[in-house]
Amino acid sequence: MPMGKMSQKIGGNVRARRAVPLLIACALAVLAACGPGASEQGKKPVTLHLFTWSDYTEETAVKEFERRFGVKVVTDTFGSNEELLAKLQGGASGYDVVVPSDYMVSILIKQGLLAELDHVKIPNLAHVYQHLKGLYYDPPNTYSVPYLWGTTGIGYNADLVTPPPKSWQTLWDARYKGKISLLNDEREVFGMALRAAGESLNATQPAKLEAAKARLMAQKALVKTYTSENYDQLLVSGEVALAHGWSGTILRAAAERPSIKYVIPKEGGTIWQDNLCVLKSSKHQDDAMTLINFMLEPQIAALTTSKVMYASANEEARQFLPKEMAQNPAIYPPESVVARLEWIKDVGEAIKLYDRAWTELKVK
Repeated sequence: MPMGKMSQKIGGNVRARRAVPLLIACALAVLAACGPGASEQGKKPVTLHLFTWSDYTEETAVKEFERRFGVKVVTDTFGSNEELLAKLQGGASGYDVVVPSDYMVSILIKQGLLAELDHVKIPNLAHVYQHLKGLYYDPPNTYSVPYLWGTTGIGYNADLVTPPPKSWQTLWDARYKGKISLLNDEREVFGMALRAAGESLNATQPAKLEAAKARLMAQKALVKTYTSENYDQLLVSGEVALAHGWSGTILRAAAERPSIKYVIPKEGGTIWQDNLCVLKSSKHQDDAMTLINFMLEPQIAALTTSKVMYASANEEARQFLPKEMAQNPAIYPPESVVARLEWIKDVGEAIKLYDRAWTELKVK
């Protein structure tokens, strides 16, 4: 689909978003009758600690899990994969289920932080799209279960940005000084700068990273803020006109302000997948896998997508979404768009170059 037409359709449908809970309510009522609660099974009360992205859970689903299984869920949030890793490396304890992106799963596996999953206890894994299983970061899905996936592009206010952006170079346009936000995420920001120059977002050559840093340094005077957590509201309020961001977050902003659109630049962008994992340090691994299996129930997965506006890895969930969502190319991009996208991968020792360049960018 041509990007011009794609960006016109992306504004989303507020009415459709509000309708989803009604569509799923009957199914949840049926599910609620399935199986005895934990108290009926003689289990001691358990509290699970979920460590996930900001605004990434659906409250109705969480309450249904607690009601059905007698297990309380406490949610804590992070803003980037690097923040997740830093907290775990720093000794943060008590978490049970974490939601890392693709490349971070491979890093957590190497560091021995994830527990092996028992697929027998996660039968809803059968509902996950086959092409989203067995990816490079965990080919046997021994440690991770696909959850939500999306893309990284540009959100823009069509009332303020003309013509519509087609390239990452728009984020260097001096006309929008002080009206641009970038993700507070080193791999995404450097990935954007590398793709803007026609390079792979997984480049490891020092010269290419230095060139990307120089471009970002030159851009910095135009940037209002680096944030991964509130750029949707900055777009809605008009404080920024252009936001480097994740597809679902931009779509939620578009539901509030229809002039907000989403585009994946012609140079391509990031495709990513967030995953459900259990920490090796969890004292409630069986309950954690019960939560993962619950989150993969088609109706529950659809309810989550209806809120966060990211595509569910659950193939059957799509049939529970209204057509406006199930056929929205910003949520489920066509193959012609996916072909221009790239996965962020673990760059090994080269991450030190990224870390240093990111620190220099942020402090100067």
